[in-house]
Amino acid sequence: MRYYSIHEFSKLINRTPQTLRNWDKSGKLKPHHTGSNGYRYYSHDQLKEVLGIKETSQKVVGYCRVSSNKQKDDLQRQVENMKKYLESLNVEYEIIQDIGSGINYKKKGLRQLIKMINNKEVDKIVVFYKDSLLRFGFELVEYMANLNGCEIEVLDSTEKTDEQELVGDLIQIVTVFSCRLQGKRANKTRKLVDELIEENEELLNDKVNKSNAETK
Repeated sequence: MRYYSIHEFSKLINRTPQTLRNWDKSGKLKPHHTGSNGYRYYSHDQLKEVLGIKETSQKVVGYCRVSSNKQKDDLQRQVENMKKYLESLNVEYEIIQDIGSGINYKKKGLRQLIKMINNKEVDKIVVFYKDSLLRFGFELVEYMANLNGCEIEVLDSTEKTDEQELVGDLIQIVTVFSCRLQGKRANKTRKLVDELIEENEELLNDKVNKSNAETK
């Protein structure tokens, strides 16, 4: 169960912290508990109650993503592991799969997930890593989810350092901006992108060769 501080909770329900303090005194809405520091904390169930979100028809959604078609085997492993975890929760669930960059906001699965959040069809979203959902913008989706009574559970909170995907995402960002440039600036930028791609491929090849050498 997730809990929110009085400031987090007040923003999510579009009220002020003082309003919540007044509700506490009048008995209209008591905090779920008070911490040892004296701060008030509110539960996710209370958030759904205040926002008028019904439990019926809501489900848990597991979201699995890889960056390219070459990683379909990895995607299948993610799906299988996600199934095992969600089945252990004994809840109604659905798994959404995506293939695409972590900075691509137009992925079919991601759009389906956002639509479900907006329709208040999702009680909880489960991802393996924050980057599985989005490379940039996770907090924005999380905020939108919270507004609709949905929480996001990240199974592994450690930072995922997938250099190949990260470099690919950064190259895509530079490419998008370079397409908006004209003349000499555009040519210089595109040349830089080509160099980054070449250096990235060389780096990956060196790692593969080193790994192969170590296993011999």
